[in-house]
Amino acid sequence: MKNHTHDASGNGLNRAKPYQLVLFPLNNGATNVYFVLILSYVAQFGSSILHLGIFASLMVTIMRVCDAITDPIIGAMMDRTSTRIGKFRPFMILGSVVMALSVIALYILLPLIPDTMMPARYVGFTVVYFIWVIGYTFQTSVTRAGQTVLTNDPNQRPMFTIFNTVGSLLGMGIMQFLIPLVKAMYDVKDAAGNVITSGYADPMVYRIITPIGIAISVLLTILAIIGIAEKDRPEFYGLGGKQENVKLSEYAQIIKANKPMQRLMVAGAGCKLALAIATNTTVLLALYGIVMGNYNSLYLPMMVLGYVCAVPFFLLSMRTSQKKGQRASLIRYVSVALICYVGVLVLLIVSDYGNPSLMLSFPFEGGGAINLYTILFILFFGVGYGAYYATADMPIPMVADCSDYETYRSGKYIPGIMGTMFSLVDKLVSSLAQTLVAFIFLACAGLSELPTDSTPYSAGIKVAVIVMFCIIPMLAWAATLLAMKGYTLTGAKMKEIQAVNAARKTAIEQGMSLEEAMERYQTMDQVPEQLRN
Repeated sequence: MKNHTHDASGNGLNRAKPYQLVLFPLNNGATNVYFVLILSYVAQFGSSILHLGIFASLMVTIMRVCDAITDPIIGAMMDRTSTRIGKFRPFMILGSVVMALSVIALYILLPLIPDTMMPARYVGFTVVYFIWVIGYTFQTSVTRAGQTVLTNDPNQRPMFTIFNTVGSLLGMGIMQFLIPLVKAMYDVKDAAGNVITSGYADPMVYRIITPIGIAISVLLTILAIIGIAEKDRPEFYGLGGKQENVKLSEYAQIIKANKPMQRLMVAGAGCKLALAIATNTTVLLALYGIVMGNYNSLYLPMMVLGYVCAVPFFLLSMRTSQKKGQRASLIRYVSVALICYVGVLVLLIVSDYGNPSLMLSFPFEGGGAINLYTILFILFFGVGYGAYYATADMPIPMVADCSDYETYRSGKYIPGIMGTMFSLVDKLVSSLAQTLVAFIFLACAGLSELPTDSTPYSAGIKVAVIVMFCIIPMLAWAATLLAMKGYTLTGAKMKEIQAVNAARKTAIEQGMSLEEAMERYQTMDQVPEQLRN
């Protein structure tokens, strides 16, 4: 069989074609459709439609704890999988199908259970949500694990962050844009135009957004499968040759020995918690609809502002990553976000409900003229959110670095378990975010159910918004910076790792055993000149 592993220059790097770099990250966009559709709205749906109260928020966290068992099992399954269509594509297909069917059952079928059968609603919600979590794990783990076969070029991997974010925007951004518009169509208003019943309390909203979300996710999944198809072959798995199955009992020791992965899990948790809290639907609804008084006028302009401000930071972070490594880029731009959010925090503290000069105002959907307060908010929030959003998904390609480091350290190719361990943290933090939202509103504002834009303003709601929109993300970013301080996979170190792995792979292809190759090539000075990056 022809060896497609090395690029034309013969320096041992596995480089992706442009279309592969563009298409495969759409897998993250496909799963982020459900990140918005489920994780951002399921608690609101459970409270407003199924009338489950805080149970829905609690169940999100409880189900993610179950992933402590399912994630490593699925990761081990992926590492052991070898089919006619590769290692990763079966999990993409199965995950997409499971999520589509479960979201139909959740948002369309469960509301058909009459409210006289509440136990059936509780059981149905729990079972369907658990099935959805399994499907989500199948597909999200491929985004992280599949990068190891896509490219190991230190100059290409930072580009994955940009295309990954573009894919996320196609999924997450479209849903964040469309769902509020659909919700607004079903708002019940009084004669003065004030919302008296939120559209999120109408089952029709969920019946409309469900097929839209499924269609977008399936399309993005198909494109992602095309992107990885050529690379999802044994010759791109680790050091090549026969892949040794890793025993389940060995995984704990592997993770314990992989210090960079441990630190990345903490950093990834910080980034994900900041994203999940600051972009939570209920938090944004409380900020723009209750504290600032006009959700329909403010939400879309501020969402678009954040995305627009992220564009220059994507380019800057990519350049920084290519020159100094992804660690340096993550530290630099998370620091920018942390500094800017100090300004956002101050502005929210001094905001004054009922005083237009100390509230956000934007001339959209009935909003007023822009004032100085809004200009300052746009400045601090735009730069801070842009810097943070550009790095929010950066830990994902860094998982591939940690997987390559494990191959360099032990000779084992286990992208499945590496990806699912990171995915486990991702999902635990996401679920914790929803539970935190519910408990913070309960603790600060005394609300037993999540607020809607028809909930009256109170000082407690303002405190809850400040805590969730600013303080928690800032603490999460501080944890990210602390974790990255001791992260050893710098740009220079990754170049050495790729060169050593390439030398070992070439030696194995020429008949050397894995053990001999691991012993012969350990540092850059032992690598043949033509394989040094």
